[in-house]
Amino acid sequence: MQVEIRGVENLSFRERQVVVLKESGLGNEEVARRLGLSPSTVATLFHRARGKGYQVVVVLGGDVLGLGLPEDEA
Repeated sequence: MQVEIRGVENLSFRERQVVVLKESGLGNEEVARRLGLSPSTVATLFHRARGKGYQVVVVLGGDVLGLGLPEDEA
């Protein structure tokens, strides 16, 4: 499985960091701890990034879903 963020070129460096961590399932407190920011700053950065319209796309390789599809059709 591969995760792709489209529209990342519209985000600042900090917004990119926050988006990657938040979209990985981490909460504001954990993201804040990892980046040395306050949870409210993380929330603000995430809100700004969402307003810029990025998209998260999941690319599944092989037969991850167990549907019996060949590699090139998955």
